[in-house]
Amino acid sequence: MPTFTHFDAAGRAAMVDVSDKDATTRVAVARGRVVMAPATLAKIVEGQHGKGDVLGVARIAGIMAAKRTAELIPLCHPLMLAKVAVELTPAEPDAVEIEATVKLTGQTGVEMEALTAVTVAALTVYDMCKAADRGMRIEAVRLVHKSGGKSGEFSAS
Repeated sequence: MPTFTHFDAAGRAAMVDVSDKDATTRVAVARGRVVMAPATLAKIVEGQHGKGDVLGVARIAGIMAAKRTAELIPLCHPLMLAKVAVELTPAEPDAVEIEATVKLTGQTGVEMEALTAVTVAALTVYDMCKAADRGMRIEAVRLVHKSGGKSGEFSAS
């Protein structure tokens, strides 16, 4: 069984020491979705939403969030990310699919940054559309791929 790593010898929460790890290229991909009323999605797609370009604003929010993950999640390492890409795709009839890809060459992975990017992009869609659709749901935020580092490759089935 894998062990949890964010504990010191005394059992207290601690940032993992990655100083002895080799720097490798690490990539993480996360996905999620925002489910909404079909009419809400139609307004987003048609550019008829009163608050502007919902998908464009959410994409930027996701990128910014990935860059600030260490400020949001306790014990995450501050990282110099090489790439953050966030894509939001309308999925008829009632959802926006979100995918974030994060990459760096370093001593620790970028899974949390990818997951944070998807989550904040989804929250931004929700925030911009909540006045028209309080029943929206953020669903299925998950890691779908990770490569690099000591633990190797992971792909969700």
